[in-house]
Amino acid sequence: MTPDMTARLDRLDRLARNMDSRYRLPGTGIRFGWDSILGIVPGLGDIAALGPAGFIWLEAHRMGVPNSVKARMAANIGIDWVVGSVPLVGDLLDVGLKSNRRNVALLREHFTSIQDGPAPGTRTASLIAWR
Repeated sequence: MTPDMTARLDRLDRLARNMDSRYRLPGTGIRFGWDSILGIVPGLGDIAALGPAGFIWLEAHRMGVPNSVKARMAANIGIDWVVGSVPLVGDLLDVGLKSNRRNVALLREHFTSIQDGPAPGTRTASLIAWR
């Protein structure tokens, strides 16, 4: 990975941490972030939380991530929004989803697999071997 790519991923990781796990509930291991705090505000809070999630997705697009990874990221965002829109129960479940952290992990996984090359026995590896 290039230093620029690493810096971009680190910046997205900081944003995801702030949104999903910035604070810890004292006496427990439960972590929550601004996504959960914004979700307390009915309707508008969950819509406001889509902004940073959309930014992470947009950065993935700008980095040239394939559509399959972007689709998984969009599914994470959609599930987070749907679950978070359910009053009270959704807010509690939203603490456990951490879709922004999942999406940045998908990005890191994608770029690490590109750097390391395909795993042996995968379809990509077999196509390369036949060329």
